[in-house]
Amino acid sequence: MGQELRGAAPSRREALGLIGAAAVAAPLAAQAAEPQFPPGAVIRTILKDYAPSELAGGATLFHEHMSTRDGFMTDWLRHSAETREANRAPGTPARPVGPPAAAAGATPEPNFMADEGLMVGEMEAAKREGIGCIVDAGHPDMGRDVAFLRRISQRSGLPIVASAGFYTQPFYPADIGSWSEDRVFEEVMKQVRANPTGALGEIGSWDYITKDERKVFRAIGRVHKATNIPIFTHTGIPGKSALEQLDILEDAGVDPKHVVIGHLGNLADPNTEIQRAIIRRGAFIGFDRQGGAGDAPVVSMAASLIAQGYADHLMFASDFSSPRDLKKNGGAGYAKTLTVFVPKLKAAGVGEADLHKIMYDNPRRFLAFVPKIKRTA
Repeated sequence: MGQELRGAAPSRREALGLIGAAAVAAPLAAQAAEPQFPPGAVIRTILKDYAPSELAGGATLFHEHMSTRDGFMTDWLRHSAETREANRAPGTPARPVGPPAAAAGATPEPNFMADEGLMVGEMEAAKREGIGCIVDAGHPDMGRDVAFLRRISQRSGLPIVASAGFYTQPFYPADIGSWSEDRVFEEVMKQVRANPTGALGEIGSWDYITKDERKVFRAIGRVHKATNIPIFTHTGIPGKSALEQLDILEDAGVDPKHVVIGHLGNLADPNTEIQRAIIRRGAFIGFDRQGGAGDAPVVSMAASLIAQGYADHLMFASDFSSPRDLKKNGGAGYAKTLTVFVPKLKAAGVGEADLHKIMYDNPRRFLAFVPKIKRTA
């Protein structure tokens, strides 16, 4: 276990960061009327069910990661490199993937998502900087540890939503090709019954969507119909299967208002054709890798969509995965969507009311559902 961060007095740099975060978060927290929620709707976190209004005082991050197995990111980077190489046009140079430590033969960095003390400190820092709730996008095929999430939520005081599902083809059980859709449905329902589940996600297609991934999406649509639990997705890079994912879920009877089609910031298009097509069908779009050096194209796309009146359908998060971004390592931490990305949008002319809607209201509208099954303990 790494250095315990909880209770440590903030450094001068951290104190200045908190001042900056307060300047971002405080104006956003005092905005328009509370959105309306269906009677009986809850946001199901790992510790308790909340009325959506109880989480109005902080921003909600709909897609982050706080628990993965050892080696998950090493495998992720390897699959990414293999996919890019397979898709590379003849005669073009190969593109590096990830930091140098991910290179072949390098010693992988320790898994910070297994360090309870460190993660408690990171959650406490996010809470101080204005985060009121955070969704963990992991599930069993990522090695997510529900008990670990429960402990860091208890110790930090930050509500965490746990997810269920299957991720993408490279991470599926080896024999999933022989499974029926009914079996996939039942396997996800087992996850939902075993743990207090507040989202189905991230449910993905790795590259171009595969036969098995279509089967998983159909089963996830059925799980939603059986439970009302909302769905968020991983669309491949860059967003290759976004429209087909929504097609499959709608064909399964899912109302798009319960869906976020994710990673659409990677689909860099100044005209935002795919993003607007998804919004017009009633779903949310996820700009969910934000708060870093690659924000500029997404600032432009998000500002354009907001100017066109689509703020009701936007969701922001960071899909946190890099140790370089930890507070402990001098990074912006888990609140970086709020403290780094949102100020860029403000500088681009986006107003407080729209930013409040996106960071505070839209995630609660998405996560709030009327349960069809009782929560586990």
